[in-house]
Amino acid sequence: MQAKSLKPHKVHCVISKASASLQLSRPTLFHIFFFPFLFPFLLQQFSSLTSNPHFLPLCFHTHKKSNLKKKKTQKKLETLVILVGENMATTTTSLGGGAGGDDRVLATAQQIVKSLRAAKEDREDMLLIFSTFDNRLSGISDLINGDDSKSSDEEELDRFEAAEKVILADASLTGEPSRQSTSLFNPPNNSAEYFSAVDEIIHWMEQFSIAPPSSAAGRTGQVIVDRAENAIQLAMSRLEDELRHVLICNTIPLDAVSRYGSIRRVSLSFGSHDGAIDDSTLESFSEVGSSRYHERGVSLGDDLFVDLVRPEAVQDLREIIDRMVRSGYERECLQVYSSVRRDALDECLVILGVERLSIEEVQKVEWRSLDEKMKNWVQAVKLVVGVLLSGEKRLCDGLFVDLDDLKEICFNETAKGCVMQLLNFGEAIAICKRSPEKLFRILDMYEALRDAFPDFQAMVSDEFVIGEAHGVLRGLGEAAKGTFAEFENCIRNETSKKPVITGDVHPLPRYVMNYLKLLVDYGDSMDSLLEISEEDLYRFRNDLGGDGLQLEAMSPLGRRILLLMSELEYNLEEKSKLYEDSAMQQVFLMNNLYYLVRKVKDSDLGKVLGDNWIRKRRGQVRQYATGYLRASWSKALSCLKDEGIGGSSSNASKMALKERFKNFNACFEEIYRVQTAWKVPDDQLREELRISISEKVIPAYRSFVGRFRSQLEGRHVGKYIKYTPEDLETYLLDLFEGSPAVLHHIRRKST
Repeated sequence: MQAKSLKPHKVHCVISKASASLQLSRPTLFHIFFFPFLFPFLLQQFSSLTSNPHFLPLCFHTHKKSNLKKKKTQKKLETLVILVGENMATTTTSLGGGAGGDDRVLATAQQIVKSLRAAKEDREDMLLIFSTFDNRLSGISDLINGDDSKSSDEEELDRFEAAEKVILADASLTGEPSRQSTSLFNPPNNSAEYFSAVDEIIHWMEQFSIAPPSSAAGRTGQVIVDRAENAIQLAMSRLEDELRHVLICNTIPLDAVSRYGSIRRVSLSFGSHDGAIDDSTLESFSEVGSSRYHERGVSLGDDLFVDLVRPEAVQDLREIIDRMVRSGYERECLQVYSSVRRDALDECLVILGVERLSIEEVQKVEWRSLDEKMKNWVQAVKLVVGVLLSGEKRLCDGLFVDLDDLKEICFNETAKGCVMQLLNFGEAIAICKRSPEKLFRILDMYEALRDAFPDFQAMVSDEFVIGEAHGVLRGLGEAAKGTFAEFENCIRNETSKKPVITGDVHPLPRYVMNYLKLLVDYGDSMDSLLEISEEDLYRFRNDLGGDGLQLEAMSPLGRRILLLMSELEYNLEEKSKLYEDSAMQQVFLMNNLYYLVRKVKDSDLGKVLGDNWIRKRRGQVRQYATGYLRASWSKALSCLKDEGIGGSSSNASKMALKERFKNFNACFEEIYRVQTAWKVPDDQLREELRISISEKVIPAYRSFVGRFRSQLEGRHVGKYIKYTPEDLETYLLDLFEGSPAVLHHIRRKST
C-alpha cells in the first residue's frame, strides 16, 4: 500500500508521549536517536520481552491491577515503534548491514506491531511513523489489515479467549444467590452460549492432546493449556451442579396408589403360632367370622412402564453428559447421576412400604406386622424390576446413547442400592424361625423373585448383585420347603385331648384344608421344591395303609398332600376315641370326613387327589352313617320286634307289650335329649342322616303300633303309646341341631 505521510505535529506528539511513557527527558531521548549504537540494545530488550511466557497474560489478563500494567507496557512498546522508525537508517548498519540487516529490521518491526495486537487505526499510525524514517518499512503493509487477514491460530486463540470469558464470568457468580437458584437452562442464562464455550475449550484441549505445542511456541502453548484446564475444571464443576439440579427437579415421583390397581387373588391368612397347634390357633383358622385375607399381590401387565424423568429434560441431560464425558469427567458424571437416581429409587421403596431393616430387626418383628412387610416386599419386587429398573435402564440408554460401558456401569450403580435393600430383607426372611403361617408369604416372595429374575438378570450385569439375588432365591426356596415340613410335623404331632362336645368338625381339618387349598395355588413352585423321602413312602404304605403305586404316579406336591391327608385321617380316628359313646364316634368321623370330601371336591385339591380318592371317602362317610344308625338306634328298634312278647297280635302278653312300649319311649326320649345337642353342620348330610333314621325307625314303629295297639285299648293306652309315627317324624327334625332339648309329652285321652 502507499504509506500516508505523518504530519510533523503528530510525530512530535508521539515522541512526547514516548518520552513520558519511558520516563525519559526529551534531551535524553534525542541522545538515543542521535547515537544509533544504543538501538540494538533496545531491540534485544524487546525481543526478550516478547519471548517471555508471561507476555500474553500481561496483555490480556482481566484483573484490574493487570490492566494498569498492560497500559504501561503498551505505551513502552509504542515508544519502541517510534525508536525503530527514527533510527532505521543507522540500525541496518549496526545489525550487520546488507540485506540480512534489512530483513532483521523488517522482521523486528513486524514482530513489534504483531505482538502489540493493536487496533487497525493504531497499526496505521505505526506504519506511518516507520515510513517517515525509512520507505522500506512500507513492505509490512499486510499488518494494516491484520483483522481481515488473521492466521487460523490467531482466530482460534480469539475464540478460546471468548469461550474462556463466558466460563469465567459464570464461575465468578459462584456462591451468589443468582447462581445458586438459576439453572443454565433458565433465563437470564444462555445455555447454548455456555455449551458452545465449553465445546471450544474442549476443542483446544483435544488439539493439544493430538499435536502438542512446538518447541518454538511451547512456552506460550503451555500457558494456554493451563488456562484451558482451569476453564474446563470450572465448567465441569458447573455442569456437575447442573446435572444434579436437572435430575432432581425433573424426577417424577412414584404414585404408589395408581401402581397398586390390579388383579388380586384373595384367600385366608393364618395367625401366628410357635411350631405347635393349640386350640386357639386352630379356632383362628375357621372360615366362620374370619376377616383376614392373604393377598397374592399385584399382577403387572407386560406393557406397564413409566417415565422416571420428565421427557422434556432428557435433551438437557444429554447436553450435560456429553460434555462431561468428552472432557474426561466420566467418573464425576457417573457419581452425580447414580447418586441422584439411587436416592430416587430409595424414595420409591419408602413409598412402597419397604423399610431398611437389619436381619436382627426383621427377626424381632411381630408376625402381623411382619406379614404386612412381606406383602409390601412382594409388591415392591414386582414393581421395582418390572417398572422402575426397566425405566432406569431405558433412561440410561437414552442418555448415554453410544457409551455402552458407561451406561452399563451407571445403571448397575444406580440399581445396586435399591436391589440390595430388597435382597437383604429376603435373606432375613429366609433364615427366620420357621412356622406354618409364614409359608404362603414366603412362597409369594419366592415366586415374585423367581418370576422377576430373568428380566433382572437381563438388565443387571453386576455379577455380585446377580449372585446375591440367586442366593436369596435359593434361600427362600429352602425356607418354603422347611416351613411346609414344619406344617406336616404340626399335623402329625397334634394330639389335643379335648373333644368337640357336639361331634362337629374338629378345628384341625378346617385348618389343614384351608391351608392345602391355598397351597394348591402354588403347585408349580411346590412341585419344583418338594420331594418325598423313603421314610415317608414306607409310612404311607405300612402305617397308613396307602397305595404306593398311586403315590408314585402323582406330582411332588400331590404326593405330599396325599400323605398329609392320610396323616390327618389317622389323627381324626385317634381323636374319635376320645368319645365314650360309639354313636358319637361315628357322627364325629362322618362329619369330619364329609368335610374333607366337600373341601377336596369344591377346590383344585380334587384335581390333585383325583376322583378315586373322593369316591372312596364318600363310601366311608356312608359307612360311618350306617355305624351311627347301628350304634344309636339298634336298642330302640329291638323294642319293636315281635320276639319275646308271647304270641301273635291277638294273644300277645299285655305286660310284655307295655314293657316294650315303655322301653321304646325311654330310648327315643334319651336319643332325643342327647342327639339334639349333637351337630351335623352340613345341611345336606344332616337331612340325609334324618332320612336314614326315619326310613329305618318310622316304618318299624308304625307297623308295631298297628299290630299291637288293640291289645292295649283302654283308659291308659296313652301312657304306653305316647307318640304317633307322625310325632316321631316331627321330633326327628330336631336332631343334630346342636341345641339340647327335652320331650314334654302331653298325655292323650284314650279313645
